[in-house]
Amino acid sequence: MTAIYRRELSGYFNSAIAYVVLATYFFFSGLFFYSYCFKGDSTSLSYVFANMFYIIMFIIPVLTMKTFAEERRQKTDQALLTSPTSLTEIVLGKFLGALTVYALCCAIFLLYAVVISFFAQPQWSVVLCTLLGIFLLGAAMIAINIFISALTESMVVAAVVGMAAGLAIDTMSFFVSIISVEWISWALDRINFLNYYTNFTYGILSIADVVFYLSVTGLFLFFTVRVLEKRRWS
Repeated sequence: MTAIYRRELSGYFNSAIAYVVLATYFFFSGLFFYSYCFKGDSTSLSYVFANMFYIIMFIIPVLTMKTFAEERRQKTDQALLTSPTSLTEIVLGKFLGALTVYALCCAIFLLYAVVISFFAQPQWSVVLCTLLGIFLLGAAMIAINIFISALTESMVVAAVVGMAAGLAIDTMSFFVSIISVEWISWALDRINFLNYYTNFTYGILSIADVVFYLSVTGLFLFFTVRVLEKRRWS
């Protein structure tokens, strides 16, 4: 798994993907930080974190689109699938590589909190709690998009479908409000990512929220392993 992780991480930084993702994330987080904290004269990062939800929905598909789609397109997936490394280790290595780049993106919020500390006392409990939330949200989205990448050999298709999945997650609240069938509305509300993420942005650390994101992450990594296993035996 370590070899896969190192290979994946170096692949991100040897191409433009990591730099584009980092630059996009830093630009929009900085824009929101300036708008809500400096111009809005606020010491709270809650609105910055809340708006980053929408940026994450678009940058993670770009980050993960090549994980398996590129391997399949270049026909290097056969060597990978027949290697002595288990499929679980392959999936985890690629997942951790993408998650490391994403964690570097999230680290910028610690800098914002330090900047605020020069003017006022930041709410460190809220900052750290929300940082955990945005990290767990990203981990779940990375797992979903790695699964999507494993289903196709086109990076463009993987990115577009991943963004469509992000939009579906973003508009879940809308569907909950318009669906009249009570049990369907209830079920959609239970899997609404935004509900669980919002709690973190207010400094509310709930075990249920953490378990939800970890469950989604584990479930889609499991699905990815099953897809690769089917491909290996076919």
